Amino acid sequence: MYIESAERLLPATSHHDVTRTGPSRIHLAASTPQFAVYVTRDESEIRAAQRLRYQVFREEFGAFLRGPEGRDEDFYDAFCDHLIVRCRETQNVVGTYRMLAPDQARRLGYYADNEFFTTRLNPIKPNLVEFGRSCVHPDYRSGSVIMLLWSALAYHMMANGQEHVIGCASVSMRDGGHQAASLFHRLKDKHLADPEYQVFPRHPLPLNKLQCSLEVEAPPLIKGYLRLGARICGDPAWDPDFNSADFFMLLSLSAMSPRYKRHFGIA
Repeated sequence: MYIESAERLLPATSHHDVTRTGPSRIHLAASTPQFAVYVTRDESEIRAAQRLRYQVFREEFGAFLRGPEGRDEDFYDAFCDHLIVRCRETQNVVGTYRMLAPDQARRLGYYADNEFFTTRLNPIKPNLVEFGRSCVHPDYRSGSVIMLLWSALAYHMMANGQEHVIGCASVSMRDGGHQAASLFHRLKDKHLADPEYQVFPRHPLPLNKLQCSLEVEAPPLIKGYLRLGARICGDPAWDPDFNSADFFMLLSLSAMSPRYKRHFGIA
């Protein structure tokens, strides 16, 4: 893993290697010869990430987006740090995440609060960061880009003293919700969070009216979260804009799989 400044690459040796060169950028990276990976608050960089999000969410999956044409933008973007993976050869943005830090969430609430009642998480919210708008270009979904994103996210959390992360992982509702209901029933016995960390959907998926016995495979994002050691915090919520069932995921760095702790340099 590397920390990338504007001038050079430096090996990441401690949590204090995260540097700020101004109010608009945080030069954090887990870069490779093929990809540059960094956290930014720069407006032009964020717009590039929003264009990728539009391409994937609107053009590929048909989501209803309220932002400007050609970009996926909402209220929270201005208050988040944005993680970007850029292909060095093409200079195109091929992956992105956004992160809402606890201090911002205290003022705004979390994006997930629009879909879930999260009162039970209040005791851990001072060290709780929210990841969202996960997005990888369809030509780069072999797994390397998402691993770079997660490596940088884990390092960014350590650098800022954050222990817990939440995020909503979506399952398409194009089939009416049967696959999402079946997936939840398949995963809940092994991966459901303890009661003190459970949340409750504002618009619950009507699980009792849907097929729950279909043979389904977890989408890559949910599968990846579970491999890291994340928990599902309750019944999925229905997101009408994205026509998806959203699974509320919680991951604590201390509970992360030992394999991935070693991979991300946490252990």
